[in-house]
Amino acid sequence: MKKILVIMLLLSAGFVYTAGAQIRKLPADVTNSFSQKYPDAKNVEWKDKLSNFSAGFEWKDEQYEAHFNKKGEWLSTDKEIDMNDLPREVKDGFDKSKYSDWETKNVYRIDLPDDNVNYRVHVAKSSIQKKILLFNQEGKLLKDNLTL
Repeated sequence: MKKILVIMLLLSAGFVYTAGAQIRKLPADVTNSFSQKYPDAKNVEWKDKLSNFSAGFEWKDEQYEAHFNKKGEWLSTDKEIDMNDLPREVKDGFDKSKYSDWETKNVYRIDLPDDNVNYRVHVAKSSIQKKILLFNQEGKLLKDNLTL
């Protein structure tokens, strides 16, 4: 009987430890950096992406998602935009790509450090053929098979 009780206690302790290990505390450096960059953000929801932390939030009446590394360094901010809001250079780059006849699903503006901007375009030719395209602000296709 003692053996069973000891085994049950050990298993319970292991389960509690495992469950607790899955939840990582949000570093203060991350929240401080976010607050400095977006002081008026509303409805902030954090996600632990293992390699970084993401905050979904409202800012200036629009939805955004910002990404920070565990040291609190800002990596990027994404915002969904309409295909018609793409800069002319990026539209031209897309129109010249081999994916121009694919259906556009979503388009995102990605603000990066050093005032760089990229654009992510989700396209599909069928329910099986799907691609995520990445363009720079000059309209050059950087990657055509990104995964999220």
